[in-house]
Amino acid sequence: MPEIVLASSSLYRRTLLEKLGLPFICASPSVDETPNPQESAPTLVARLATEKAQALATIYPNHLIIGSDQVAHLDNTIIGKPGNFVNAVSQLQACSARRVEFLTGLCVLESGSGRHQTIVEPFAVIFRQLSTAQIQRYLEREQPFDCAGSFKAEGLGIALFERLEGDDPNALIGLPLIRLVTLLQQAGVAVL
Repeated sequence: MPEIVLASSSLYRRTLLEKLGLPFICASPSVDETPNPQESAPTLVARLATEKAQALATIYPNHLIIGSDQVAHLDNTIIGKPGNFVNAVSQLQACSARRVEFLTGLCVLESGSGRHQTIVEPFAVIFRQLSTAQIQRYLEREQPFDCAGSFKAEGLGIALFERLEGDDPNALIGLPLIRLVTLLQQAGVAVL
């Protein structure tokens, strides 16, 4: 079995991949994440997931490299990581009582051959009607400023939601494990 590399510095993705019980290492790719002009959200996450995996191919020449990227979008506008409290309040106010789609690009690259598989996994969140006070209390408690959409679904952020729609709740955290298992199996890695 080839060694597995997670092309990410994300603690969230690392924690998710650990669930599969496979040995892996993490390496942070250097990729410009700026969207191209007129680039759609699905095209963006697929491109970035692939570029992240490919960015490490020369350093890890005979490995399986997993790249992933996620964006949220609302009304055809990409919602990124808020970075601070004020931006997070604005994001959650815009999401209140709305359906927000999260798209996670996932790439498994066999660096020796250059063969890669890339998919985009959708997952939707329908937010509760949220008051500014509720939003502020949530943000003060969890401080999810490094998370697309300004919440941590694996934590208190679940209280912001009315319901979830999708095949794999792990996709919402940043790494769709169900689809990843399939891609790994297609690359010759038996998870079970």
